[in-house]
Amino acid sequence: MEVNIIGAGLAGCEAGYYLAKRNIKVKLYDIKPQKFTVAHSNINFAELVCSNSLKNLQISNAAGLLKQELRELNSLIMESADYTKVPSGNALSVNRDDFAEYITNKIKSQSNIEIICKEITDIDTSKPTIICTGPLTTEKLSNNIAIKIGQDYLHFFDASAPIVNRASIDMDFAYFASRYDKGEADYLNCPMNKEQYEAFYNELVNAKRVILKEFEDEKVFEGCMPVEVMAKRGFKSLLFGPLKPVGLKDPKTGKASYAVLQLRSENVENTMYNLVGFQTNLLYSEQSRVFSMIPALHNAEFIKYGVMHKNIFINAPIVLNEHYQVKAFPNIFITGQLSGVEGYIESVSSGLVSAINMLKYLNNENLIAFPSTTCIGALSNYLTHADYKYFQPMNANWGIIKEIELIGKDKIKNKELQANYALNQIKEYKNNHNI
Repeated sequence: MEVNIIGAGLAGCEAGYYLAKRNIKVKLYDIKPQKFTVAHSNINFAELVCSNSLKNLQISNAAGLLKQELRELNSLIMESADYTKVPSGNALSVNRDDFAEYITNKIKSQSNIEIICKEITDIDTSKPTIICTGPLTTEKLSNNIAIKIGQDYLHFFDASAPIVNRASIDMDFAYFASRYDKGEADYLNCPMNKEQYEAFYNELVNAKRVILKEFEDEKVFEGCMPVEVMAKRGFKSLLFGPLKPVGLKDPKTGKASYAVLQLRSENVENTMYNLVGFQTNLLYSEQSRVFSMIPALHNAEFIKYGVMHKNIFINAPIVLNEHYQVKAFPNIFITGQLSGVEGYIESVSSGLVSAINMLKYLNNENLIAFPSTTCIGALSNYLTHADYKYFQPMNANWGIIKEIELIGKDKIKNKELQANYALNQIKEYKNNHNI
């Protein structure tokens, strides 16, 4: 038996590895290194483009629960993340280069995986295929998929944050701490007083942006909104977002500052830091000029500037079932952000579920859907039950996870109980369904 997997990102690598380990021949297609999208530059697979953070570690947080569910299912991506992690408090962040290299080496070591560097422009619906081409699917393939499924793509714009050289940060205006002193002091905090914030804000909202000529209708996805767009919603909008000062005290004053930008390490050596929440579409020269107005960054050396690009996704409630299987073509699965999940680990989850069900499809077994009381199951349940008229991508959150009946008023404790219930369900499904 043989399966085509289109795209060697997070979802594609997870799916391919799962099938290969179960003696399925996999043809893994990817355009790299012959060609790169506007957001990619690493020759390795599973490149992290937007951030090096995989979000919260604690199972009382939905993102933390999802990661632990994937660990229970022996996820390759989680194995790599745990191996290449860098300090970041209660979050799981990785050295993105080591992370991608680890996964690439694992994929290349599998004798059942044939890697083919080729741009796929058409889907052969007669062959079992998992499409994992992500939010930057090439135009020719996008058009072909749209014709096959009979639905137009929706789209939004996604943006990544700049990265600065640690040596160029002025520590006279910065300090290490985690919000509310939770976990290790892994974030580098850059405070501003009211006057400094006012000057910064005024320049930010008037700064020049890259003109997105090819798109007429800009739909900004709330989860990755450019900081300049957020700022235009109101003078204090950033103070409730990426410049939130709550839970942080400047050691020099013992008080909270008016505004605080947090920086997070990009590598174990702590030589590079990204500006947390500062995804942007400003011109490079404007990024340097405006962001350098933050006192700690007045001499900042920008290793990488923020970029903005188009993300596309299908109208999942119409196209897919809860197995990530295309309704019109049972041997075709669509996963990753193209399917409508939003986020790194969410993409991994979809890739793993699609691989599990592809194997069952090939073996003429009943496909499975994880319970909606688990985070993995809740994500696929959302995709198939959301209102197709207003469908938007979704990431892991407690709002989509079906609650179990609990006694008690401690919200954190209840979330932990619910998380442990979900993990037990994952274990049961793993054993009962031969996953």
